[in-house]
Amino acid sequence: MEQNNQKGKKRKVLKRLLGYVTKHYKLQLAVVLVSIVISAFVGVIGTQFIKYLIDDFIVPLLGQQNPDFGPLKNIILIMAGIYLAGIVCNYLYNRLMINISQGVLNDIRTQMFNHMQKLPIRYFDSRTHGDIMSTYTNDVDTLREMLSQSIPMVFSASVTMIAVLIAMLSTNLYLTLVVLAMVILMVLVSRYLGGNSSRFFVKQQEDIGKVNGYIEEMMEGQKVVKVFNYEEESKKRFDTINDQLCDSMTRANMYANILMPCIMNIGNLGYVLVAVIGGILSVNGILTIGSIAAFLQYVKAFTNPLGQVSQQMNFIVMAMAGAERIFDLIDEEEEVDEGYVTLVNAKIEDGKVVETKERTGIWAWKHPHKDGRTTYTRLRGQVEFENVQFGYEENKRILHDITLAAKEGQKISFVGATGAGKTTITNLINRFYDIQEGKIRYDRINIQKIKKADLRRSLGMVLQDTSLFTGTIKDNIRYGKLDATDEEVYAAAKLSNADQFIQHLAHGYDTVITGNGEGLSQGQRQLLSIARAALNNPPVLILDEATSSIDTRTEKIVQEGMDKLMKGRTVFVIAHRLSTIKNSDLIMVLDHGRIIERGNHEELIAKKGTYYGLYTGAIEID
Repeated sequence: MEQNNQKGKKRKVLKRLLGYVTKHYKLQLAVVLVSIVISAFVGVIGTQFIKYLIDDFIVPLLGQQNPDFGPLKNIILIMAGIYLAGIVCNYLYNRLMINISQGVLNDIRTQMFNHMQKLPIRYFDSRTHGDIMSTYTNDVDTLREMLSQSIPMVFSASVTMIAVLIAMLSTNLYLTLVVLAMVILMVLVSRYLGGNSSRFFVKQQEDIGKVNGYIEEMMEGQKVVKVFNYEEESKKRFDTINDQLCDSMTRANMYANILMPCIMNIGNLGYVLVAVIGGILSVNGILTIGSIAAFLQYVKAFTNPLGQVSQQMNFIVMAMAGAERIFDLIDEEEEVDEGYVTLVNAKIEDGKVVETKERTGIWAWKHPHKDGRTTYTRLRGQVEFENVQFGYEENKRILHDITLAAKEGQKISFVGATGAGKTTITNLINRFYDIQEGKIRYDRINIQKIKKADLRRSLGMVLQDTSLFTGTIKDNIRYGKLDATDEEVYAAAKLSNADQFIQHLAHGYDTVITGNGEGLSQGQRQLLSIARAALNNPPVLILDEATSSIDTRTEKIVQEGMDKLMKGRTVFVIAHRLSTIKNSDLIMVLDHGRIIERGNHEELIAKKGTYYGLYTGAIEID
């Protein structure tokens, strides 16, 4: 039953894959098919030509005193023309298949990448980046091999074998039965060896993804590996998964490599049997010499394609395994967004908020109602949590009854041990994850009613781990607002204190950075991240341990930049250094997903509870 399901799944994958070909390349595919058929029949005609050449043109010339080679020359010229047509068709279909295969791969990669942008954060949290990258590289490359070579070769071989079989039957039934007996033996051997090879080729693709994923992890964490002397242990772990890949590749290629010799030797055995039996038939006057010569060529023309098909089946199976992984990514459920409240430019007329196309610096939530009304609520940055329960896994809650209210312009800070749920709360504000119970309101609107893109446009984030991209300093800051002018970029950099170090770079704002900010210090990267958020000019700002990994001197510069950025905004701060949150309007102390204390610095110190212990050092924050 399971085997039938697997076959059905592979048929669907193949049908879906071929759908990419027929969608945009129907005309080219039609030319390819016609060219393959012509090329295949030219080969069969050429083999048939041997019979007529020997029996009708060469044998009659033997023993003649003054042989006339004119007819022989004419028939050779005719065949040369036919072979030339076959060469042209062969070149044409190979050239077109390159265009088709590369076009299909381009379409698939584009669809994969576009779809990947719509996937939820949960997808990337549950998979290694190296494994995802392997889908774009190794798995896509297997499709190139199949589309450009394997499928055309299988179709060409099939057409050739049908044409040759017809020619053999028209020549001699007994010799044809001998060849078919050899073919049955070939098929049995091919099914056994090819089946085993296919199974290990599928495992090979999975193991390649695991190896790539592990290498990517080790590359990203190389500093950690060095500082903890983890080199030997990392090599042991790599050896384990690398050995698994070696084993699957060895077994796959072992069966694949012995398949072709076995098929060819069975074909050679058939060739010998045909030669012996054909000789006997010729001696008894049943077959002519030309017929035997042609039939021997038929044997090669029939068995060689069968061997080629058997060999290509391994590539097809490997490509199908890759295609399954590709379609698994493409079929991954997109981030659900049922929001209908959008963010629009607004202005105030007669004390009311109204929508406008002009950029006024005022934003409002456009809220359509079921009764046809549309109301506008000015964006202010008020965030409320009401009895929120959340777990990354459905049956495992990590936040319990979280209730809080952040008023416009307030600074709310979260403290607690690692794993207490601080970062999770900020992820919920962005709707990177959706809550299971309770409500989160933004300007008194349930955030599940707000379109995610508009929600996130109103929020700014400065994370501990900054993400910079290959490009100029100016381009990296402009990520916060793609249509920002240069003057707006400069103003954001000055506000965040990033302008100070940018001016000292060789090319200033046009300095190109690579490798996630290679050549810049952690503090400089953080300042660029702050500048990016400043350019976005959000009413709500999330600072997730933004200064925990930089030195005290740099922290002062970064903190000054953040203080400027926080002015007049609703701010959520996660910090290990409690000195940075003393001036917060409200401090939440979390423990195992629950708020156990709340109040400002003075109030919490007076309580002499957990916060007091953390601040005085009596309790370790981690």
